[in-house]
Amino acid sequence: MVVSGTSSELHELLSRKLAQCGVMFDFLDCVADLKGKEVKRAALNELVECVGSTRGVLIEPVYPDIIRMISVNIFRTLPPSENPEFDPEEDEPNLEPSWPHLQLVYEFFLRFLESPDFQPSVAKRYVDQKFVLMLLELFDSEDPREREYLKTILHRVYGKFLGLRAYIRKQCSHIFLRFIYELEHFNGVAELLEILGSIINGFALPLKTEHKQFLVRVLIPLHSVKSLSVFHAQLAYCVVQFLEKDATLTEHVIRGLLKYWPKTCTQKEVMFLGEMEEILDVIEPSQFVKIQEPLFKQVARCVSSPHFQVAERALYFWNNEYILSLIEDNCHTVLPAVFGTLYQVSKEHWNQTIVSLIYNVLKTFMEMNGKLFDELTASYKLEKQQEQQKARERQELWQGLEELRLRRLQGTQGAKEAPLQRLTPQVATSGGQS
Repeated sequence: MVVSGTSSELHELLSRKLAQCGVMFDFLDCVADLKGKEVKRAALNELVECVGSTRGVLIEPVYPDIIRMISVNIFRTLPPSENPEFDPEEDEPNLEPSWPHLQLVYEFFLRFLESPDFQPSVAKRYVDQKFVLMLLELFDSEDPREREYLKTILHRVYGKFLGLRAYIRKQCSHIFLRFIYELEHFNGVAELLEILGSIINGFALPLKTEHKQFLVRVLIPLHSVKSLSVFHAQLAYCVVQFLEKDATLTEHVIRGLLKYWPKTCTQKEVMFLGEMEEILDVIEPSQFVKIQEPLFKQVARCVSSPHFQVAERALYFWNNEYILSLIEDNCHTVLPAVFGTLYQVSKEHWNQTIVSLIYNVLKTFMEMNGKLFDELTASYKLEKQQEQQKARERQELWQGLEELRLRRLQGTQGAKEAPLQRLTPQVATSGGQS
């Protein structure tokens, strides 16, 4: 599109092109109106090139036409999933059939927002709360290409429109809460969390109460969702960003993760252990003291897991130098919490790799504090002897009770037979007298 002439001529030319691109086509019918589709695609390409390379084209009168064209094309009712049991990890997503046009509209929108001539003070009349809400609803699209564009566009909107920031955060919270407690299905969770990770990184200190509540009431409960693996990396990043901002939140986070710790899904357990290591990488020593006992009791339970990947991931904590230094500084609390499990599992675990890793951990503990290690070893053996003694006593007690039951049973049978034996001679005698 050749751009020249006065502002009114620019406005007129752009308006005609934008109106041309507001015409919609049926992409479900591949052969319908091919010429019209190609004309629109060419016009969209011209608009993308124009707004990206031409200065002075974004004059104020074209803003409503631009937003109208974008809205007509992108805001639509998303079709229901063809597969009600859609698994984003296993199943192929349904791709948007109108993508040849839709991609160009998104590209135009992005270049519009990023243009040096873009005026947020003018655009805010049209990019308002209603517009943002409709934009957020599109994140449920199954097409990952669309969600990727939406992620970048929403991030630009958040950066350009200061008045919409609180609203965007609030609506993201609503989407997540509805996802956790009602729907358990929303395609764009990972992308929204990725945006929020960048937003959290920019929070000013001290953190507002609103932000802390978002962490405790939204991000931590998100760990309980069945489809956690789809967005766990982005979620863990957000959590760690919070802790790097405010170390005093560490105890809330770790106790929250322990509360939602998976009981039956080993894949989720491995993810939780990985996130816990990321948290321990940034933890303050003063915060570690507050959570070390419940945390390492859970780590010990993971070490004793029959699933070798869970046990292996838990034992890798001892390969992390910073975590190892925290353990060494607090070994009088950590070592008693895990020693019994380590010692027992080293004798019983079916996987030789796990046994070798446990021996390495026990060796590390022995080098760390030999006296404490010897005390715990002696205490563990004494405790096992006492348990064995109690088990023998319990067995003997049950055996004694069983013998008593048998004697009573024999006694009862004897008592039933005795009256019959006494009754027979009496009957015979009385019969003789008569």
